[in-house]
Amino acid sequence: MTRLALIAASLAVACLISACGRASDPTLTDDVIVIKFPHVVAPGTPKGQAATRFAELAEARFPGRVDVEVYPSAQLMNDDDSIEALAFGEIQMIAVSLSKFDRLTHAFQVFDLPFLFPDIAGVEQFQQSAAGEALLTTLADDGFLGLAFWHNGMKHFGAGTPLRRPADADGLNFRIMESDVLQAQIEALGGNPQKMAYGEIYQALQTGAIDAQENTWSNIYSSKFYEVQPYFTVTNHGYVGYLVAVNPTFWNALPSDIRAGLEEIVAEVTDWGNAQSVAINEDSRAKLEQSGRTNILELSAEELSAWRAAVQPVWEQFSDEIGPELIEATQNPAATNQRAGAN
Repeated sequence: MTRLALIAASLAVACLISACGRASDPTLTDDVIVIKFPHVVAPGTPKGQAATRFAELAEARFPGRVDVEVYPSAQLMNDDDSIEALAFGEIQMIAVSLSKFDRLTHAFQVFDLPFLFPDIAGVEQFQQSAAGEALLTTLADDGFLGLAFWHNGMKHFGAGTPLRRPADADGLNFRIMESDVLQAQIEALGGNPQKMAYGEIYQALQTGAIDAQENTWSNIYSSKFYEVQPYFTVTNHGYVGYLVAVNPTFWNALPSDIRAGLEEIVAEVTDWGNAQSVAINEDSRAKLEQSGRTNILELSAEELSAWRAAVQPVWEQFSDEIGPELIEATQNPAATNQRAGAN
């Protein structure tokens, strides 16, 4: 049984530990409510800026009542540990990559399908549809109440050699997040997928433990991957986004005015942060080009079509697990909304 599966199985036990017990005690509403919010990326990234803004607004609107402690750059714990800690009530809030939850639900695997979304606008249309919004609460019984989706951006391939054709990926060791879909994607390209924590990427590239990786411009620049990786290929082949989630026991025990206020702040920060993510990624790409330390390769329409064709079988491989109706909803979110309205 995987660690995430153990979390779901042990959730009832989690509510007996002190953190959950304290959060569910209504007599403690006069105390300062501490929200520990760890994440693994730099403060200047889209997620880093959104987390900081949430903390600032929460403390400004509830002075002396809410204290948000943000821990960037894996200072407190990594993503896997934060998922476990949230389920057990040891922390109160996370914004973890959607790929990390594929052991608890196959539904989130839809976000990892290669070339599923043409751009961030396409991602937003789906996430704001009835089918997309329903995903926020799909893990509530497992200890993860989703409040919002935060964007990082669209992914591109980086390697030690130019990647222009799918055949160029053959035999390369690719770092991926813990996702079966991403594993299948790299295998479809003839590469060797290596599941690895985000904080280990730089050293692995530096030492040659991996040859390639996929990431957003903001992550590539902020984590300085360009120092140890000379080629990046513009593909927009995948999406990096986060589930902003809280421990349901903690959240539901909050005073109603604070809970409602924090939900409003999350919605406000989501709109602001997702708009910022576009600007941050554009700025990061520009800085990469200006650095003179890397080569950014643009593909022709024919070359890009070859990449799409190479990974298309991954859609078919995971269709039954994810659900063909959910995949369809990503391609036509408006139709999904119409069906939901008819019901």
